[in-house]
Amino acid sequence: MQQPEEAPAEHETGTLEKRTRFYYGFGSVAYGIKDNGFGYFLLIYYNQVLGLPATWASQAIFIALLLDAFSDPIVGNVSDRLHSRLGRRHPFMYAAAIPVALSFYALWNPPALEQDDLFVYLLVNAVLVRTFITFYEVPSTALAPELTSHYDERTRLASARHFFGWAGGIGIAVFAYLVLFEKVGDVEGQLLPEGYQAYGVVGATLMAIAILVSAAGTHRHIPDLMSPPPRRRASLTRSLEETRETLNNRSFLAIFGFGIFAAMAGGLSAAMNVYLYTFFWGFQAHQIGLIVPSGLLSATIAFVAAPRAAMRFGKKRAAIGLSLCAASFAPTPYLARFAGVFPENGTGELLMAMIAYNIIEVAFIITSTTLVSAMMADVVEESELETGRRSEGIFFAARSFISKSLSGLGIVLATALLAVIDFPTGAQPGEIDPLIIRNLGLGYFPMIVVLYFSAIACLAGYQISREQHAANVAALRKRREPTA
Repeated sequence: MQQPEEAPAEHETGTLEKRTRFYYGFGSVAYGIKDNGFGYFLLIYYNQVLGLPATWASQAIFIALLLDAFSDPIVGNVSDRLHSRLGRRHPFMYAAAIPVALSFYALWNPPALEQDDLFVYLLVNAVLVRTFITFYEVPSTALAPELTSHYDERTRLASARHFFGWAGGIGIAVFAYLVLFEKVGDVEGQLLPEGYQAYGVVGATLMAIAILVSAAGTHRHIPDLMSPPPRRRASLTRSLEETRETLNNRSFLAIFGFGIFAAMAGGLSAAMNVYLYTFFWGFQAHQIGLIVPSGLLSATIAFVAAPRAAMRFGKKRAAIGLSLCAASFAPTPYLARFAGVFPENGTGELLMAMIAYNIIEVAFIITSTTLVSAMMADVVEESELETGRRSEGIFFAARSFISKSLSGLGIVLATALLAVIDFPTGAQPGEIDPLIIRNLGLGYFPMIVVLYFSAIACLAGYQISREQHAANVAALRKRREPTA
């Protein structure tokens, strides 16, 4: 394998084959399924179905997120420096598949336990799932800047990854609502344990397949990827100092700030969605199963729109503009409901309105976050010019760290809202005080809007334009040229 200063020509200038984009993106199905489970179903499953108090369940999920988040920089740093015949990234990717599947299955199939033991079971298995997925996700995402330095090709790679991530999460959610969550008597299927147990089996199988297909599909690129730096004696102090120096990049810090608030918004939205759909909007499981798949259309729109927006406006301007659209559009149905101009619960008009709303809002979100992911890849060359080191793993691990740790805070915010409005445990639709339902909507939408606009403000500090990226790549190419 070649040393970093001898990067291959395709890495420097070329676009990639469609199959490479497919394999790189397809592995994100596993991450999408994991995110769907943790964001949408885990809290309501352990709280409303298994009877664990909401504060206990959210605390377990949050602690797991914090503990797991510290695995990201470790995996990122080690994968940047790993010497093996399979390169820096692929050993982690292959090793993750089976442990991810087994731990995900266990999470959704707990034995009969008392509340204290159930809390520990949730905590331990949540940590295992998230840690094992880190062993795949961080090295896998770090492949993007290694596969190509092309400004627009990186956006296409990010689009593929986000598309498959959303497709995986949405696909299994639709399957759960339409097939697994079967209503029994007067009890909605999403409030029964059997559906979640089957969900664990299906999710675990699909996650293992996605990871192995992605690793095997990108395997042929191993000889062309960047090689690790020379071996040296391990030094925690030096590693920490190099990590601090690497992450002290203004453009990275702008993305880091965006990630803080975006992760909190995502965690809040995901945790609240099932509550809002079930109790605020009064949808049954099969109706939610019709709303959720509209996100596949959103992901398709974003898959096409993100590269086009980056080419026309540049990644930064496009990301800020689309994020503003998402933030402005987010409260629309709630404001319309409180103003008395939105369709009533139980009507076909409400279902159609929420499908349309979901398509537009989610398309804005996916497109903007896709562009931010592509912006992260462009930080790699700027950092290499400043530090002399290639640190893809560290950068993408830091972004994953924020996404994990702060999305857990979003779940805590959701739990706090439920506690403040005194939302009952074990509640059934139609049996809750209408004032509590109204407060659910009144409390949610201002929180999500504030988080969105805070995330957008952080992007102003990003400095890498198309022209600056081209200059960075050219400067590195010149640096790598052998001296006479």
